[in-house]
Amino acid sequence: MPGPVFRRGEAVELRTVEAADAAFLASLVNDPQVRAGTAMTTPISEGDEREWIESAGDDGEVHLLACVDSDPVGIAGLNAPNESFGSVELGYQFAPDSWGNGYATDAARELCAYAFETRRFHKVYADVYETNPASARVLEKVGFAEEGRHREEAFVDGEHVDIRRFGLLADEWVEAR
Repeated sequence: MPGPVFRRGEAVELRTVEAADAAFLASLVNDPQVRAGTAMTTPISEGDEREWIESAGDDGEVHLLACVDSDPVGIAGLNAPNESFGSVELGYQFAPDSWGNGYATDAARELCAYAFETRRFHKVYADVYETNPASARVLEKVGFAEEGRHREEAFVDGEHVDIRRFGLLADEWVEAR
């Protein structure tokens, strides 16, 4: 059972990640459709996920389980921030059977609100493989702008692909709200 609600969006609840969520997270990250959009290249066991859950947050990162009616549909988070720069990276993974329902957009929006309004970061950024236009669309809907491209930076499904960098500044967030 997912932990308590940390933030509530329009479509998802963002809940703390608990040890009992390890099986869902291992299933999620090992799904070939999900893995194709991430940097995960090796299988992850439920035990690996339990270890990650135990250490998550040690360096200022925040990862939350995205739930609909208390059922997990994905995970979203802010990776270890660069406190000197005032920036933090946004990441998310959602189960394929939940795609197209606005859950990733809602979770990303809630995490940006948290990053800017509570943590007072200056910038939230995210990287997206060029082969994942749906993820880029999530960021665009939240207000991110494409800032650049790392040419053939990633190796995905047997080919080198570009990584697109998106960013959202605090003053842009305020204007969009």
